Amino acid sequence: MARVYLKEDIKNRIRNGHPWIYENEIDRVEGDFQPGDIVDVFYHSRDFLGKGYINPLSKIRVRLLTRRNEEINSEFFKRRIKEIISWKKPLLRDTDAFRVVFSEADGLPGLVVDKYADYLVVQIGTLGMEKLKGFLVDALVEIFEPRGIYEKSDYPAREKEGLEKFRGWIWKEGPELLEFHMNGLTFFADTQGQKTGAFLDQRVNATLIEPFVSGKRVLDVFSYTGNFAAHALKYGAEHVTLVDYSKRALEIADLTLKKNGFEGKYDLIVANAFDHLRSLHASGIKDYGVIILDPPAFAKSPEDRRSAYRGYKEINLRSMKILPDGGILVTSSCSRVVSEQDFMVVLYDAASDTKTKLRLLVKGFQPPDHAPAMSVFESFYLKFLVFRVQKGW
Repeated sequence: MARVYLKEDIKNRIRNGHPWIYENEIDRVEGDFQPGDIVDVFYHSRDFLGKGYINPLSKIRVRLLTRRNEEINSEFFKRRIKEIISWKKPLLRDTDAFRVVFSEADGLPGLVVDKYADYLVVQIGTLGMEKLKGFLVDALVEIFEPRGIYEKSDYPAREKEGLEKFRGWIWKEGPELLEFHMNGLTFFADTQGQKTGAFLDQRVNATLIEPFVSGKRVLDVFSYTGNFAAHALKYGAEHVTLVDYSKRALEIADLTLKKNGFEGKYDLIVANAFDHLRSLHASGIKDYGVIILDPPAFAKSPEDRRSAYRGYKEINLRSMKILPDGGILVTSSCSRVVSEQDFMVVLYDAASDTKTKLRLLVKGFQPPDHAPAMSVFESFYLKFLVFRVQKGW
């Protein structure tokens, strides 16, 4: 096994538990290895640091899997996953779906595993984790005895790791839509859709809209397959309009809302969210008492941050103009590189431009199965805010 020795002046980030080791933090590598192989990692002092996988194609040269001198095999994955679910499951309520593995935050970089009732969906984003997939599947089968495991490894970043995108069943088989239950509602994870098929990270936040939607007409923008819409209708919304650019996502939302008995209480609009909000503003429509914005990540890297600010400002500004005095704005950002402070500044600027006073009523966060690790600042990503909109100064 090759040995990686770090430079003497490495950052405290690594010492304090962060799993990433960049190329410029490595002093030397002793021994032969293939990309994706497990390597032993040592401090410059030659003291053992841990084991991880190495890939010279990546700027993150080594990703640590353990700080112990242990074998990385099926037993390793079994121990690690059992430890994770031992503290996650007691924190979950009224659901048969949750994030089993949250990548770096759960000590398994390059890996996401979501459970949807009796099925598992895995995403593998790195070459090192790809080479360990056999051990991973063995562990998941023994622990969960699933009806099937679907791999949805379609990250664009896989190409930087020398991997092709892949989708398909890797253990038994199952349906294209995976039914699961959450907060007393039935949903469907779409194996052909975004991420692992559904967005479990908004599960708790969706319940926070309950005090604001009863008897209201709600506009759910970037609705995807209807998470917020279903919750709004459950909590007594008079009517919900769902807007998304994906016809397929809205078809699944239609199935979801009908499954939950909400026929006749919603309509579906296939449209670009930015264009639709501009159109509503231009038409002077003030029908909506609540607007929910749950967009995808507008910024994947720091280089995208400026354009993300513009995007967040645009959709929130238009929503503030559409809402009546006393209306409710529910807004989110899942862009990791946009901090909560930056997001607040964007909202402040939008409010200033529209002469709107915002009163923050509720602040949400990531649910326990997506709990961030303090040592891995990249695992903090979700911002969720509920505002009361007051027109005029």
